[in-house]
Amino acid sequence: MEMKKLLLSIIVVFFSLTQMVAQDPTFVKGDKVLNLGIGIGSTWYSGTFYQGQVPPVSASLEFGVADNILEEGVIGVGPYVGYSSYKYENSGWGWKYSNIILGVRGVFHYPLVEKLDTYVGLLLGYNIITAEEFGIQTGTDFSASSSGLMTAGYVGARYYFTDSFGVMAELGYGITYLNLGVALKF
Repeated sequence: MEMKKLLLSIIVVFFSLTQMVAQDPTFVKGDKVLNLGIGIGSTWYSGTFYQGQVPPVSASLEFGVADNILEEGVIGVGPYVGYSSYKYENSGWGWKYSNIILGVRGVFHYPLVEKLDTYVGLLLGYNIITAEEFGIQTGTDFSASSSGLMTAGYVGARYYFTDSFGVMAELGYGITYLNLGVALKF
């Protein structure tokens, strides 16, 4: 619950700042951006006996679809895919978990600093969870899977070194708390 309060506070500050220091937009209607990221921290699996097998990785493609929102804001939408894998092990027994998220993101961009594409967004997705038991404690070979709808919110920024290449960072709640990577604009 604390993470949700932090995210809400960040969003309020983000919108407050947009009224004070707006710059020319780096993301406009018609732009297409591919984000490729790797996550730091797990939003689902943490504790003494959890080990990351595959760090959270993600890819999203975003299309600028509407501009001149609140004067200089831009709306973007696009598909998202994320994956992570973790293992819980205690005394030779445990579970292997994997998460695949397929979804769509809606993003509101508002320029705050030149060459910095600042945004806030929401993800609506389908989280496919698989879990497989291993080890000798129960003597059974059990596997389970679960899936369901999920939502996530985030704030982010992309800094462009050239017109088509930049780096990105997103803070929020989804497959990871912090997502770092590259952004390729087409």
